[in-house]
Order: sequence, then structure tokens, then C-alpha cells
Amino acid sequence: MAALLWGCASRPTNVLLPVAETSPSASKVEMLVATTRSRSSNPAEMFTGERGLAPSFAEITVSIPPASVRKVGEVAWPKKLPSNPATDFAVVQTEDLTVQTAKGWLHASVRKSRDRSVLVFIHGFNNRFEDSVYRFAQISHDTGTDSVPILVTWPSRGSALAYGYDRESTNYTRDGLELLFQFLARDPDVKEVSILAHSMGNWLALE
Repeated sequence: MAALLWGCASRPTNVLLPVAETSPSASKVEMLVATTRSRSSNPAEMFTGERGLAPSFAEITVSIPPASVRKVGEVAWPKKLPSNPATDFAVVQTEDLTVQTAKGWLHASVRKSRDRSVLVFIHGFNNRFEDSVYRFAQISHDTGTDSVPILVTWPSRGSALAYGYDRESTNYTRDGLELLFQFLARDPDVKEVSILAHSMGNWLALE
């Protein structure tokens, strides 16, 4: 048990600072982020587990290493920072968006999709912001979906001891999720919306 805990604790955190180097063998996943988390003063964290005053939006591009160094379904967390795109998941670009620029990103991305579809992912209990980003990047890449990826991430403190706080945070996010779906409904190019919700994310999706 001690070895297991040490292994988990040894994984770097705050891994979202874009790396300068890229790998020609890596793939990329570009996603839109819609969140009710509070912005972090640390660019490597981007968003904290606390509740923001209003919904925020961002664009994130994640580099995925080739299948030769990673099992399908696995998030290749960096063993040290900065991440190595040849072997690790790595962020290569981030950009904060306003409501209007988020709408523009969505519209332009949907027009590039073959079936004009969107995949909305809502993470579960006990997830840091970076956990949800890398997991959704893995899902989008490994499933081979052509849908535009949109990550809905609510204020989870990323602790097994914060169940009550996390559950209330899903309630806090209801209006923000409704705002996102209004954007999707009003974009004439969006033909299909699929929702993938995990664990406590289902509570939010069904509210």
C-alpha cells in the first residue's frame, strides 16, 4: 500500500504549461473547455478546484504520443516536467476565450467535422482540471471520433474527502451547462450532440 501511495504521489501535477518542443510521431487533440472553475494564477494549472464567479472558456491542444509507447485507453502522464511529447501527453497550446470567441471556435470547428457533430464530456468525482483534460484527450483520440470535443469541467477539489463539495459543485454548474447547450442549439451547423458523462458527471447531465 505504501508503495502504491508513493507511486501516485510521485506523478507531477500542474502539467498544463505548453511545451516548446513537439514530436512528428505524435497526434493532436484540440478541445473547447467550458468550466465553472475559478481561474488559477498558475498557468500550468489553468483552473483550480474552487468555484468561479461565472463560466469560463478556453481552447487546449493536447499532444498524444504514438501507440508504440502507450496502450490504448491509457493516459501517458509525464514522469517529469516539462513533458516529452514523444512519450507523454503534453499540452502544446492553450488560449483563454471569451463567450464570443468560444462561439467562433465552436462554429469553425464544427464546419470541419465530417458529420457536424459534437461530443460533450462531463467528468466525474475527484478530478483535478488536468485530470479531465488528459482523460478527455485520450478518449477523443482512442475512439477515433470525428466529433468536435467539448470538455465540461466543474469545480472538483480532486480529493476523495471532498464528496459533499463536489456534489454541490455539480448543482452550481447547472446554469453554465445550460448556457453551453444554448450555444449548441443556436449554431445551425451543429447537427448532432452526444454527451459522455462519468460518475458524478451524470448527476449534472441529468439535472
